[in-house]
Amino acid sequence: MIGLEIHVQLKTRTKMFCRCANGWGDEPNTRTCPVCLAHPGTLPVPNRQAIEWTIKLGLALGCEIAPRAVFHRKHYVYPDLAKSYQLSQYDEPLCTGGSFVVPGAEGEREIGIVRAHLEEDAAKTIHVGGAAGRIAGADYSLVDFNRGGVPLVEIVTQPDVRSPDEARRFLQLLRQTVVELGISDAEMEKGSLRCDANVSVREVGETGFRTKTELKNMNSFKFVSDGIAAELERQASIYERGDDVVQQTLHYDPSSGEVAPLRSKEYADDYRYFPEPDLVPVEPARELVERLRNEIPEPPGGRIRRLEPDVGFSLASELVSAGRDPLLAPITAHGVDPKAAANFLMNDYTGDGTAAPDPALIAETIKKRRELPPDVYRQAAEAASVGNATAVAELLEQTAITDTGELDRLIDQVVAENESQVAAYRGGKQGVLGFLVGQVMKKTQGKADPRRVNELLRERLDT
Repeated sequence: MIGLEIHVQLKTRTKMFCRCANGWGDEPNTRTCPVCLAHPGTLPVPNRQAIEWTIKLGLALGCEIAPRAVFHRKHYVYPDLAKSYQLSQYDEPLCTGGSFVVPGAEGEREIGIVRAHLEEDAAKTIHVGGAAGRIAGADYSLVDFNRGGVPLVEIVTQPDVRSPDEARRFLQLLRQTVVELGISDAEMEKGSLRCDANVSVREVGETGFRTKTELKNMNSFKFVSDGIAAELERQASIYERGDDVVQQTLHYDPSSGEVAPLRSKEYADDYRYFPEPDLVPVEPARELVERLRNEIPEPPGGRIRRLEPDVGFSLASELVSAGRDPLLAPITAHGVDPKAAANFLMNDYTGDGTAAPDPALIAETIKKRRELPPDVYRQAAEAASVGNATAVAELLEQTAITDTGELDRLIDQVVAENESQVAAYRGGKQGVLGFLVGQVMKKTQGKADPRRVNELLRERLDT
């Protein structure tokens, strides 16, 4: 039984309750003011853009948008929280009761969304010394308040996720949704997308819930999947030896593959929530909600199912998760098979968004792939990915050597020069063929068609 808590930093120009710039990578403690540092007498002013983007995200998740939402104070004492409370939402959030479809090879899974609520981010604690920047074994810790007060949306799912892989796929599709809405970069390595997982196990057929644990701050899709898998295995082993799971917050260590306790898990009462007295309730106009609803793009799950008949489920999922599916139709419009175009986009496409790709150039490169030496094809793919027509034209003229007479002469040389490898191949060591193909390719300076070389070598050695 897996429930996820996903935190998404919004890329608004300023922070949630003050006018400090919202950004990443600046020198520590250079984007602060009396408001986000909680100086006495300061008052928060909510960021309108952050409220609208939270509503937009809620609509994309199928949530109901509350006619009235309230900010609360969530109390806890931690070095990265200047006020010793966080301005968040509790029992009256902006978005509630949605769902998100995760397509699978054998059908669709609908993950319930409990709520999506808006809050301010905490500052960033930097642990100096020790192992990999973790608090355990650190010499000392510093706090960078640049992140403190940045708009943060927390998305809480129902415990509907049933496997580590499903958690990973859900998170990948959710990230793509957020990016396409234009509200966040959602980069896990930078911390603008963070994920915690609440994990428990139960017997097959059991209907109740057992004690859960929370895995905190996993910063890659792989770590989310691996961390959940490790915790599921740990809990199962605890029950199988007759012990009970303790509710606590855990840290997953990717280097060891193990989980370790951080602290006992808090309950809602521990935070002493109460309404923020310095902020009025948020009451979004219905006209605003409908305008934002009309801006929601087609969800990733629908696009996967739409592409599946042409390219298969796996390729469709990869394309959508990477955000490259919009390029597929323009390429296939130039007479390229959809699967060939999809494979190019996932394996050979090198565009990074700084230069526009040219679908016609990409299609021409795909069609000529079998005629080009491998290195030349890779260069052509890179040039086509950024729309460099001149480079593509020059590269596509460098066709591979396919002349059988010339290749036969080179193969004869390689066979004569490598008698022991030839004997080993004829003795049943099929792997030696790759070495011999490589020797022929070396003599052609990589300009031969490796498939044709492979075919001719087999014919030569099997006779």
